[in-house]
Amino acid sequence: MKCTSILMNGIGLAVAGLLAVSCSGAGDKIESTQTSGLTTIACDKTFENILSQEIDVFEYIYPKANIMPYYLDQNSVLDSLLDMKVKMAVMSRPLNAKEIAYLKDQGKMVRQTQIAVDAIALIVNPENPFDIIDRKELVDILSGKLSKWSEIVPGGDKLGDVAVVFENSGASTVQYMRDSLMNGVAFAPNVYAQSTPQEVFERVARSKNAIGVIGVSWVTDDLDRANLSKEELVAKVDESGTVDQTFSPDVKVLKVRGNNEVTAYKPYQYYIAEGSYPFYRQIYLISTGANGTLSHGFYSFVTGFQGQRIMQLSGVLPKVLDLHRMVELN
Repeated sequence: MKCTSILMNGIGLAVAGLLAVSCSGAGDKIESTQTSGLTTIACDKTFENILSQEIDVFEYIYPKANIMPYYLDQNSVLDSLLDMKVKMAVMSRPLNAKEIAYLKDQGKMVRQTQIAVDAIALIVNPENPFDIIDRKELVDILSGKLSKWSEIVPGGDKLGDVAVVFENSGASTVQYMRDSLMNGVAFAPNVYAQSTPQEVFERVARSKNAIGVIGVSWVTDDLDRANLSKEELVAKVDESGTVDQTFSPDVKVLKVRGNNEVTAYKPYQYYIAEGSYPFYRQIYLISTGANGTLSHGFYSFVTGFQGQRIMQLSGVLPKVLDLHRMVELN
């Protein structure tokens, strides 16, 4: 019988061994191969939408495979991998030389590769008249120089104070904005933490004064929002042709303009690929599983055609890419 995917914090990882034992009944042990058995993976919460679809398709194709995900902040993902509580990890950065050396000293085989590029989307409520933001304006909002909508957009006096919503303080989106934009300047008091990307999305969808910072897969009308069955999901992944990328109508995705740029862009895959959309970071898959193990099998799947097609359908930019078969822009 299958284990269900579990949303856990760092404390919950301590029970992973007990959960593994309970995943199969007595006398029902499944041989561990590249397509069967049990393995674990820690994933940055920002990429949960993507990884959950990768797992769904892989487990549907290989019904004897059971991949147990833990969705955590990025620091906890790294700690889980280095503490060898999980066999794989999905993060916004690769392991450095010191981290690789440590794992190899523990007898682990380390594989890592970039699997996609994620855009960081800026979203507001559909009733907010704001449509375009530039890099400097975003810095001024995050630092508190601009704290009222009346200072930002005509008619903004009806919206009141600006409320910026991120994931929790350990999220990779927060780290990105702090490292890439703020240059040591602290976030303003009106920058609020939510527990998950889904909570960021929901807060913006119901609050006219909120602006959210979120990974693009959470606002793309992707496979998850289409409520496809697993059979339909696999069929969609196996299709060829372009992707009709659209964003959820529950929020408004802002166009973003870089420094000294005239044109503003939404986080469509094509604009990420050509470098026009300014806020993006890499997604990496790391495995410490040996050859012939389920971890190795899932790593090969994610980096292969089907795994990369899932990336494309989820709104991020897959590493293996044909720009001529990229997207239809809506």
